[in-house]
Formats: sequence, structure tokens, C-alpha cells
Amino acid sequence: MTPVQPAVRPAAPVALSTASVYPEPTAAAFELAAELGYDGVELMVWSDPVSQDVAAVARLADRYGVPVLAVHAPCLAVTQRVWNSDPIVRIRRSVAAAATLEARTVVIHPPFRWQRRYARQFADEVARAGEHVDVSLAVENMFPVVRSGVRTVPYSPGFDPTAVGHAHYTLDLSHTAAAGTDALAMLDRMGAGLTHVHLADGSGAARDEHLVPGRGTQPCAEVCERLTGSGFGGVVVVEVSTRRCRTRYDRTAMLAESLLFARLHLQPTAGARRVPKPARSSR
Repeated sequence: MTPVQPAVRPAAPVALSTASVYPEPTAAAFELAAELGYDGVELMVWSDPVSQDVAAVARLADRYGVPVLAVHAPCLAVTQRVWNSDPIVRIRRSVAAAATLEARTVVIHPPFRWQRRYARQFADEVARAGEHVDVSLAVENMFPVVRSGVRTVPYSPGFDPTAVGHAHYTLDLSHTAAAGTDALAMLDRMGAGLTHVHLADGSGAARDEHLVPGRGTQPCAEVCERLTGSGFGGVVVVEVSTRRCRTRYDRTAMLAESLLFARLHLQPTAGARRVPKPARSSR
């Protein structure tokens, strides 16, 4: 009888969001990613001029040997004028940047409610933007905002992109904590469209905390294990907040702990699926 060998799919790559080193600049993210052994970075395009300069980012990737695996479009409230005041132009520039940097994914947020014209165009633009380049636009789950005890949803038509339906999604576990939603149920709703994951944690408070995974209430370990078991082909991005760190040493320790958590729980195991080993010729 021909023996069989266990088929073990490689673990998903783990990238570092350049936002995770704030208030240090984009260059620091490449330096720390290289030092700690991350597989790449997710470029957050925001107020740092280097993050907006694709050629400068390419030079950092080459200098540190750390590829850009994803681009986060400038769609935060504080980046509404980065690159261009027109959000459609920002999407297209993000896709072009990703293509130039050979990144497979652009992370995008749903429109704000006050962006009415953009909201009408959003689904069609997201579907069309990656047609001519090998880039997926992965729409991220968001969360309500609570001010003075009043809960409002600033996104149109809501904070759960699966309610609309898109080809690709980003699952953010800090956002599921802030929204009070079931992260595993969200993962199931995203299904085969789950392209990208922001690995972080949250306590369940009504704010976006981006804690180190394992320090909050979210099922970070189970999500990672499910990704591995499902044959997830995307990228897992550590997106934690280190802004309160007083020293580079403290920041490095948090990012090292986050990477270790990801590596541990994304580790594939043999045995679940087996494929036959090719038979040797009798000649």
C-alpha cells in the first residue's frame, strides 16, 4: 500500500501595520518589522509624508528587506485630504500604490454618512477598482460611536459590510470588540470573501482600543486557528496601539508579543487532510 504524507499548508504571513508604531514614523515600522521577523508590513497612508510617497516606501521596503503586503487607504476621519479630497480618487490612488508596491490588498472603510455622493458610488467603485490589476479591495468592519451616552453609527449604510455584500472583506477584531458583535459570527458571514485580518484585541469598551491580542475579550486565538483550518490565503496584520509606550524598548516588546501570539495560533498542524504521495515507478 502506498504510504501517505500529511499535507500541511504554510501558515498565513504576519505583517505589521505601520500604524502600530505611532507616534514613530513609517520608517520605524519597516525597521521594527525587520528586527522582529515580520513577513511584511501593511502601509497606513496618513499624515506622515513618507507614507504618501510610494517611491519612498519602496526604498524602505528594499532597504530593510520587508515587502509591503497591503495598503490601507486614507479613509480615516483625519486623512480626508491626504492625496485628494475626493474619496474616489483616494481609492484609485491606493490601488495604484498597491500595484506599484506589489501588494495584493487595499483595506478600505465604508463611507461616512455625510459622504452621500460617495456612499452611492462606493459599492460600484470598490467592485470596479481592482478589475485591471491584481489587487483586492477588502472592506473593513467598523463600529458605532458613543458620545455622551448616545450611540450613533457614522457609516453608510452601517458598520457591518456583510449587510451590503462585497467580494472581499477585512476582519478587524478590535472593531468587533468596540461594536459588541460576535467576531466568530462575523468571520462566518464574511466566508470565502475574508481576504485580510487585523489582529488586535479589545475589552468590550465602546471605543477602538487595539490591544495586544490575548489581552482582551476577543477570540483572537480561535480566529487564527479557524483561519489556518479553513485554508485562509490572505494576510494577518498586527494592528495594535503602542502610542502610550514611553520607549522604543516598550514598543518593541508589545510588537514582539503580538507576533509571537500570531505565529503560535496560526501554526498549521498535520493530520486533518492527507494527500497521497506519488507512487514510485517500478522501473
